[in-house]
Amino acid sequence: METLFGLCFVLCASATTADAQIRLHPLYSDHAVLQRDRPLPVRGHASPGETVRVRLGAREETTVAGADGAFLAVLAPQPMSKEPLLLEVEAPSGRATARDILLGDVWLCGGQSNMEWSLAGCGTPEVVAAADLPLVRHHAVEMRFAAAPQASMRGSWSTCTPATAGGFSAVGFHFARKVHAETGVPIGLLRSCVGGTNIELWMSRETLLGTPALEPFARAMRESLELHQRELAAALPGIEQWAKAARGALDAGAPLPEGPEWPEFPFGERLFRPRCTTLFNGMIAPLAPFALRGALWYQGESNVGDAAACEQYIEKMKALADEWRALFGDPELPFYYVQLAAWRAPHDDPGRVDEWALLRDAQRRAMASPRFGMASAIDVGDADDIHPRNKRDVGERLALWALARQYGKDAQPCGPMYREARREGARLRVLFDHVGKGLVAASKEGQAAPRIEPEGKLRRFAVAGADRRWRWAEAAIDGESVLVSHPEVPEPVAVRYAFAINPQGANLYNRDGLPASPFRSDDW
Repeated sequence: METLFGLCFVLCASATTADAQIRLHPLYSDHAVLQRDRPLPVRGHASPGETVRVRLGAREETTVAGADGAFLAVLAPQPMSKEPLLLEVEAPSGRATARDILLGDVWLCGGQSNMEWSLAGCGTPEVVAAADLPLVRHHAVEMRFAAAPQASMRGSWSTCTPATAGGFSAVGFHFARKVHAETGVPIGLLRSCVGGTNIELWMSRETLLGTPALEPFARAMRESLELHQRELAAALPGIEQWAKAARGALDAGAPLPEGPEWPEFPFGERLFRPRCTTLFNGMIAPLAPFALRGALWYQGESNVGDAAACEQYIEKMKALADEWRALFGDPELPFYYVQLAAWRAPHDDPGRVDEWALLRDAQRRAMASPRFGMASAIDVGDADDIHPRNKRDVGERLALWALARQYGKDAQPCGPMYREARREGARLRVLFDHVGKGLVAASKEGQAAPRIEPEGKLRRFAVAGADRRWRWAEAAIDGESVLVSHPEVPEPVAVRYAFAINPQGANLYNRDGLPASPFRSDDW
């Protein structure tokens, strides 16, 4: 093992140079948006032990670089600045600057491919052509899987112009455009997401193994880790033999011999794909400390599973949000997320339980967590594509949560959300939160606003009695509630709405133009 670690040190040393030039962390580069009204950490590298002065706008601090050259200065809060500022860092070893810095609100955009999906991929070239928004900026963190938490990452800030907007997260762009239009605040989008990824990749090993509510998953992870350790021990003799040969090749100036196959790390790859914790290590940990306004999350497709897995997803979302709040030093950090869109061919069986419906219901119930907010995308899906192109409604619905909660706007943040069902003879009365201006039956086509249906007939409600046999219900709006019934269910006990992978025809909205979230009252 000493030979192996010694070789790794030699190889790393040969790949770098002793560079004492002062430099800033990649988050503090030209065109950045930094967080207003909060203590502002600024990081970088200088010569070990030297005094570093950091200045931005009216604030200045000095700090001392550590033994590894890393420095951190925390500037006092400053108000919003639409005028470009200069970030300056000076030390005996040199000077570094970042230009065109704005002070506004920074939102971390996380998740998988539907958050990563670019504006250019949405089939709306007219939106890209009109995207001249100099106070909206975007930072894309380069994809990196890492076995241990990293101190830095790669990425740069881009100002929103017709030439750059196509590379922005489409959901993030529409969120930022709406928030900026209604508040005037500069908005920074910090995109850190990778397609096809489970939520487990975006949490630390400590959280996944140490959160009591995640014990079923943690147990499987520990078993996988033990398997990896056994495989590594078996492979070490061959690895050490290669290390000796590689050391000799380095000394002789010869090419390195072909390396052995290493057992995959980190743990989880045998039981869960893709691997766990690695994107937290490579794409979230390097961002902190950093001041944020909030987090946006669009993920879940890769975590669809049976009822137990979906119950665990609620706990994983809570654990993820709590970890990010601790990591970024803000226990009040809002966490706004997207409920999965409709997908695949619809069916007409009221009793069929789709795993996607279970995951959506888990997302709905997670809203009970403090500072959570959910935007439903049930009406903007694509039966033929897991990546629906209508990202405008999704981003703007997320923006409604921020406008209502963070910016003090009179905005209805979401569509009707199930509260409870009360038995009234042969009917169930379904009550909702977020009724807004009132309940209505409506339909939506593309990116057009929902159109109120004059006949007002509700679809996709199902009702069941104690026999658990589901039937499509007669459903009608009655004030701020919905009455559901079926002549063959004289004593109804449970109700479901839009509880399918693609509940085509589901049409309950509020008059604010926002769809009701799918739900179920039962736990069968």
